[in-house]
Amino acid sequence: MFWTVDELRFRTAGPDDADAIAALHADNWRRHYRGAFSDGFLDGDVTGFLGARWTERLAVRDPGARTILALRDGALAGFARTELGASAEWGALLDNLHVAYEMKRQGVGTRLLALTARAVLDAAPGSGLYLWVLEQNTAARAFYAALGGETATRRALSAPGDDASRLNGSPMALGIIWPDPSRLLAGDSTAAAGDSTAAGAVADRELSD
Repeated sequence: MFWTVDELRFRTAGPDDADAIAALHADNWRRHYRGAFSDGFLDGDVTGFLGARWTERLAVRDPGARTILALRDGALAGFARTELGASAEWGALLDNLHVAYEMKRQGVGTRLLALTARAVLDAAPGSGLYLWVLEQNTAARAFYAALGGETATRRALSAPGDDASRLNGSPMALGIIWPDPSRLLAGDSTAAAGDSTAAGAVADRELSD
C-alpha cells in the first residue's frame, strides 16, 4: 500500500526491500556509531550482517511488527520498524528509525515517527512508545527531546549479534519514552487523520541493531 506526503511516498516494506534497508542502516551505523562499535566491525561486512537480519525479518509477515519505508523519487529516504507490545511498562518498541544522510532535516524522521505513533495507537489505544538511543548520539537525542521524548533509563549497549568484540569499550544507551504517543501526531495531517493505510504500514526493532 502507498500514500504520499509532499514529495515523499510511504509504503510497507516487503522481502525485496531487505538489501536497500540494510545498506541505509549500515551507512547510518558507520556515521553515528563510530566509537561505540568497533572499527573492525563497521569497516568490515556490517552490510552483510544487517542484510541477513533484514532478510530474515521481512521474509514472513509479522503481525506484531510494522515496517514502513519513506521513498523519494523511488529511492529509500528512511525507514521505521516498531514492535508492538514489547514492554508491559512502556508499550511498543521503535526498534529502528533511520533516515538517509542526504535527507536529514527534511522532516522524514518526524513523519516516520508520526506514522509509527498512529499505528501503535490503532493497534493498542492505551499503549506508550519507547526506543533506545546511543548516548553519544547527541543529535538524535535532541531530535527526540524536541518531539517530547522523555529519558527514562540508561543501560549498557547490547553488542550486535551478541558479539562483544563488535563493541568499542562500554558504550551506553538511553531509554526514551512517550507515555502518550499521540503527541507525535501534531503537525502531520496524514497520521493525525487516522488513515488506515498509513496506520497499517508501520513497524519493527533495535539497539543492538
